[in-house]
Amino acid sequence: MPHVILKMIEGRSEEQKRALAEALTQAVTASLGCGEDLVSVAIEDVKDEEWMARVFVPDIQQRSDTIYRMPGYGPED
Repeated sequence: MPHVILKMIEGRSEEQKRALAEALTQAVTASLGCGEDLVSVAIEDVKDEEWMARVFVPDIQQRSDTIYRMPGYGPED
């Protein structure tokens, strides 16, 4: 039962978020071979000025062992 949590800078429309959730669901079902009914997707909006403190440090930098694709930016960018 995959649950995807996507955090992104605020500003996308509800239509964009629904389309993204659908695309993520399709990617998960295709990659893992599970049914759509088992997949859930959450989208969390984050203010740009809060990104480093609320997402980068706790979710990426401090949990690097869980990251399968690192971003191309860092705290000094």
